Amino acid sequence: MDRTFAIAGSLSALTAVALGAFGAHFLRARLTAEMLAVFETGVRYHMYHALALMATSSVAGRWPVPPAMWAGWFFVAGTVIFSGSLYLLSVTGTRWLGAITPLGGVLFLLGWGCLAWAIVKA
Repeated sequence: MDRTFAIAGSLSALTAVALGAFGAHFLRARLTAEMLAVFETGVRYHMYHALALMATSSVAGRWPVPPAMWAGWFFVAGTVIFSGSLYLLSVTGTRWLGAITPLGGVLFLLGWGCLAWAIVKA
């Protein structure tokens, strides 16, 4: 599982950098300052959790306990829901998507809690 999260983290970081560049070069002239800030928040948390996946890979490789695996999947799901909802909100202006974003935040919290639990448990 450690290799899976290393690959997922690497690809997630690649995607975060690409989306950040897309926002800076293409969306800057097309979005309001408020919506550009929403997009940038999505990119920032996307990158944080790409790095969290890399840390999860390290933890899972050293201490292969189930909570490490859960942490990785929570980070993946959190990125899709948290950052994904912010990306969609910013480019479509569909406000109800903001109601989904906190679910992604909860998944991030669960991921961090599981990562800590994996380290303690091991």
